[in-house]
Amino acid sequence: MKTVLFVCVHNAGRSQMAAAFFDRLAGGQMRAISAGTMPAARIHPEVVEAMAEVGIDLSLQRPKLLTADMVEQATRIITMGCGVEEVCPAVYIPSEDWGLDDPKGQPIETVRAIRDEIRRRVERLVEELK
Repeated sequence: MKTVLFVCVHNAGRSQMAAAFFDRLAGGQMRAISAGTMPAARIHPEVVEAMAEVGIDLSLQRPKLLTADMVEQATRIITMGCGVEEVCPAVYIPSEDWGLDDPKGQPIETVRAIRDEIRRRVERLVEELK
């Protein structure tokens, strides 16, 4: 089964949204993993709120630490605007970076725009991997 690994520094926003959209859109034919290089204690509340608006509940998800096993399982790795080589080891393996703004602390309107851009990119990715 194809697996896409979505990585951002804290695994509390962008990568969580991308993995949730990917799993929904892939319909069980492929799967997503999300992780971070320095995981936060929880998912950003504004991200949970924005995803709930589109029927996806992230309230029970927890940020996870990126592991070598996750990398080995991945068919594709998408980094989510890590931007800093020192904190994002995913740059040392074949990956694609979606330079997206961090939703942490942003107004809900901004988080919605980030969410919607992630959805568009995930839709294209799912189609490409089919």
